[in-house]
Amino acid sequence: MTTALSLDDNAAEPKSILRKRERRVIEEDDDEPQLSECQTEEEDLMEEDKHEEKKIVSPEPALKPAQSSVNSADAFSPELLRMYYSRLFPYHFLYSWLSYDASSLVPSGGGGSSSKMSSSNSIFSRREFSMTSLIGGDEIYIRYQSFKSEAELQSAIMAKSPIKIDIGAVYNNAPKDKKALAPNAFKPEQRELVFDIDLTDYDEVRNCGCSGASICTKCWTSMSMAIKVMDKGLRNDFGFKHMSWFYSGRRGVHCWVCDESARELPDAGRSAVASYFEVMLGNDKNNNVVLSHPLHPMLSRAYSMLEPLFIKHVLPESGHGLLATEESCMKMLKMLPPGTDSVVNALLKEWKGQKSSKTTPAEKWHSLTKKLNELTRKSPSKGKSANTMDSKKRISIEQFPIATVFRYTYPRLDINVSKCQNHLLKSPFCVHPKTGRVCVPIDISQVDTFDPFAVPTLAQLMQELDEYEAKQKASEETEGGSTETRKVQHDWQKTSLKVPFEHFQKTFLTPMLKELRREQRAEQEERAAVMGDF
Repeated sequence: MTTALSLDDNAAEPKSILRKRERRVIEEDDDEPQLSECQTEEEDLMEEDKHEEKKIVSPEPALKPAQSSVNSADAFSPELLRMYYSRLFPYHFLYSWLSYDASSLVPSGGGGSSSKMSSSNSIFSRREFSMTSLIGGDEIYIRYQSFKSEAELQSAIMAKSPIKIDIGAVYNNAPKDKKALAPNAFKPEQRELVFDIDLTDYDEVRNCGCSGASICTKCWTSMSMAIKVMDKGLRNDFGFKHMSWFYSGRRGVHCWVCDESARELPDAGRSAVASYFEVMLGNDKNNNVVLSHPLHPMLSRAYSMLEPLFIKHVLPESGHGLLATEESCMKMLKMLPPGTDSVVNALLKEWKGQKSSKTTPAEKWHSLTKKLNELTRKSPSKGKSANTMDSKKRISIEQFPIATVFRYTYPRLDINVSKCQNHLLKSPFCVHPKTGRVCVPIDISQVDTFDPFAVPTLAQLMQELDEYEAKQKASEETEGGSTETRKVQHDWQKTSLKVPFEHFQKTFLTPMLKELRREQRAEQEERAAVMGDF
């Protein structure tokens, strides 16, 4: 049974429809775009820019000036981007990961580099990449690119200096050969299960003043809450182990699930996993939150995780102020479902006038939920029994707190990104052209303290390199160089990228490649036993 609860919180008026970016979409050496049956041109890799005007030459600031000390024009430029691709981009990390090549494993903390460029890998050479480059003020977007090796990938990125890199599926043939193949001879074979969560989809419940591309520390807590719920569900309910979360560089997060069982899921399986987490949370026109009864165990767990965060980050003035003022409290009472008149009257006495200031938003919430609980569980001697109350009305009252918490905190997935093998998603480690910030890995154990405004920009990284090398030069002149300097293998280790990149290597890449190596050895030993080759 499902119940639809209406939460009329005076959501903002629907945003106006904005024009899409004028851009050329081509394949390598092709004149016309060719889109898959699972992908429309609108969805075609512009997930980050889907709610804003697309015609750009000089990027405008992506964040509210009050929340960002970085001017995007200073933080991002073609010259800075070329320097980043030349000195800081972790090509070997990307290759080792996307090739699933255990032989490319290097020691954690070793900088993510082998003694020589990795050679051809079957999985990697059949992987689709797309690149968007700015040429003469126009965006040139090229699909179906593929590379035989890490060296080829690096060479192409260095030559094109793309403002955006997207990663697609692994096909049965190299994507660059697509035009030479019969239509039925080019099909996706595997793809990481990916999830895209964007703050734009929270606009109707962002009471912090942000909307669209603007973000602040108040509304960013929605991302940390979404990560916690999704990560727990993917690990506990589906048994996935090899997962990595990334900041999108602007206003959202991406999750890459890389277990072999996830990579080999067909579209129907991907859709099933994504739909498992989906909850109808309403929209600008319909505020109904649809919940099953009895509540699914996954949703019960999510509620137990989210309610404390809702109380901390949504209710008070320091958050979204849902119960911070008398006016906001009256709005909450108007949202209560039918049959709660006695609760409304009791809370009006507590929340109006001077009495309201004597209780905190958290205390008000606990009082509300307690009275609703008492209403649906009255003994016959005290009033109407829960057993004689209309079933639909009782369920609606019982689920009101859950629906309210979910409306403001539950993950809002762009489910279309997850459904199809051939849907592309922005590459980790690239740079967002609107902010100049790097798409860094997120430490799930420190998700509450992750600050998108602290993620380094290109300008900051180049300054850090200059400062490090000036310090190194001074040290060499006085002391002959420090031990720390001699241990540095890559330039990104000289910058604030060191912590997130090494965390990615230590907690995700190395464990995954070690497991792959163990599995490969076990398969070799099994084949040897069958063949009698001891």
